[in-house]
Amino acid sequence: MEQTHEAELVRRAQAGDAEAFGALVTEHQRFVYNLALRATSDAHEAEDVAQEAFVRAWLALPNFRRQAQFRTWLYRIVTNLCCNRLPRLRRDLSALSEEEVDEYSAPVDERTNPAYDVEASEQRAFLHQRIAALPESYRLLVSLRYQDELSYEEIADVLGLPLGTVKTGLFRARAQLREALREFETG
Repeated sequence: MEQTHEAELVRRAQAGDAEAFGALVTEHQRFVYNLALRATSDAHEAEDVAQEAFVRAWLALPNFRRQAQFRTWLYRIVTNLCCNRLPRLRRDLSALSEEEVDEYSAPVDERTNPAYDVEASEQRAFLHQRIAALPESYRLLVSLRYQDELSYEEIADVLGLPLGTVKTGLFRARAQLREALREFETG
């Protein structure tokens, strides 16, 4: 959704326009549910969190000052609800180190072997399993970064964490995934 269009929907929703808020819900419902699912690992719990997040957003919308993007504000509501339901998640996020870590970038693979597609598909399935097995805090960070495509700064805003903590958590999550992939490739 174009940011100016979304800003207009937010303005209208703040004025009490339920249809405008419905459009915002439609635009963000998949991302809100997926974020809650990644955090809770339970479809029913994720549905409850998503519904509660939109109810809270509607009730709090008059106080939304538009200093952040609506998406960032809404995702923060979702993560707060998840943390309230899963106290361990808040502890895990708080326990992440605040040290700065350089971004890891893997070399681009340019294999053209037709068998590579099959191998890549198996590798992706394995990687999805390993992501699901990450600790809740890392799984949440990975989801926000790679599925919801939030910037580090947006993730820090959503989770209420220092930027360095977000970078460190993502670095450590990627390190665990790289190690799992090494084992997958050699095993």
